[in-house]
Amino acid sequence: MTAPAEPWTRRAPVDLPGPEGDNSIAREPLWYAYGAGDDRPEPPPWTWAATPPPDSHVPPPPPRPAGPSTPLPTGTTDRLSAIPYPRVPAPGPASPDALAHALTATFAPVRREPENPYNEHRPYASPRCLFPVHAFVGDGESWRLLEPTRHALTGRGTGPPTRMVLTGRYTAIPRAYQWFRGSLVAIETGMVLRALSLGLELFGVPATLTPPTEDGPELLRELGVDHTWEWSLPWLVDVDRPPPSVHRPAEPEPPAPEGDPSLRDVIDVNRRSFRGAGNCASSHNAPARLTTAAPPALLDSPHTPTWSDLLWHRHSGRMPRALHGMDSAKCLTPLPHRTLTTALAWLGTPPPHPSLAAAFDAVTVTAVVQHIDGHTPGIHRVHDGTAHLLRWDPTAPAGLEAHYGYGLTPVNGCGIANAPLTVFFSVRPRELFARFGPAGWSAAQHACGWAVHGLCLAAAAEGLFARPVRAFKEIQTKDVIGLGEDETIVLSAVVGVPRETGGAVLDLRT
Repeated sequence: MTAPAEPWTRRAPVDLPGPEGDNSIAREPLWYAYGAGDDRPEPPPWTWAATPPPDSHVPPPPPRPAGPSTPLPTGTTDRLSAIPYPRVPAPGPASPDALAHALTATFAPVRREPENPYNEHRPYASPRCLFPVHAFVGDGESWRLLEPTRHALTGRGTGPPTRMVLTGRYTAIPRAYQWFRGSLVAIETGMVLRALSLGLELFGVPATLTPPTEDGPELLRELGVDHTWEWSLPWLVDVDRPPPSVHRPAEPEPPAPEGDPSLRDVIDVNRRSFRGAGNCASSHNAPARLTTAAPPALLDSPHTPTWSDLLWHRHSGRMPRALHGMDSAKCLTPLPHRTLTTALAWLGTPPPHPSLAAAFDAVTVTAVVQHIDGHTPGIHRVHDGTAHLLRWDPTAPAGLEAHYGYGLTPVNGCGIANAPLTVFFSVRPRELFARFGPAGWSAAQHACGWAVHGLCLAAAAEGLFARPVRAFKEIQTKDVIGLGEDETIVLSAVVGVPRETGGAVLDLRT
């Protein structure tokens, strides 16, 4: 006898309401509810609650564990400069300070642009340069906080580091983002996972990755954070091999305080993602070996001859005179064929854990292409590292710019109509929940973060910028790129030709 279908397997016409029309961020909690089985979700009651404007937000200070601050070694840039891009060193015995250099390559600031309203800049993109995802480093007995701007580990640990924890702080993001704070933390976690995987790979440090488990709040308390409800359940990265599992006595997690109801929903979604996810193979939390973050058989780059150059040149588009947004110069001659080939190679490298790789298989990748030699302008679907033409449409980039939430103004740049490549990552929430249960929502966001960081590095290798964005008006944008009514956009990225701003760029590499 066949078991009754779970409620999220029922199909229904999609007619999601939205307090701001087709604003994709406002519709996110509705898509989550729809995926979980609600055919006619209504906006949460906190949707219309007044929130302070984003520009008034002051991020909380970083947690400061008790104990001394131990400087990380210098010389990471010199070592990365000695590794030609795109070669990856062959596996071999790692030096004693290899992990410290991998951490620096992943997290340390690389530059400051005085006229950019958002500083500082690290090797991976972050919303508003807030960097809500933090790393803690453990030696088996105690934990220390990685403080990238101080280039140090802070805490009581003294032994050689053997494991790391990645966890995101929701309160680092302005309250005006409401429910979307959870998505931003999940997406950035995926970006950091790829940046860290690449750093470990370049310095020859083998590691395993363990997804969050139900005892995550206990691990957060072990880290010494004051309020576990501020933080996402942690991912563990163990050097070489994970230690035996540790039993942490479960205690009720204190709820988030009153006054921020959307945050309470964010926390509930995060905790539910790793609680009773069922028997899906993708939801297991067993450790898995970190695989390669860099695709094989990449072409040499005339723009980034070494890995240090690649991380230095990654950026999200610069504007002059403290203006916001990004501006892409129009391609007067087509970009070389390799521009898209490099992007597809980085996009086609799957995330390292089976749960993330399975979730990424459920993601549809759509590329809007123009001005790239050998590729038809229009809409392409990306599958298995290949772009398949869906529709010839040279007007699509202009259509995307018309439906972008931050258009061209006297104080904001918008170069989407000129961008040679804009990539969208989308999912069908009902199918996501049917395959993976609640765990699929966050897993897809992690996987898209992993993929878009690869796209950012691909752009840098070709002398381009790549800006991850979520400001497209969803309904109209889906019409432009040919998505179904039951699909939602998880993330997108605009790849453009940078303009010279004439501003200073200060080198912060160590």
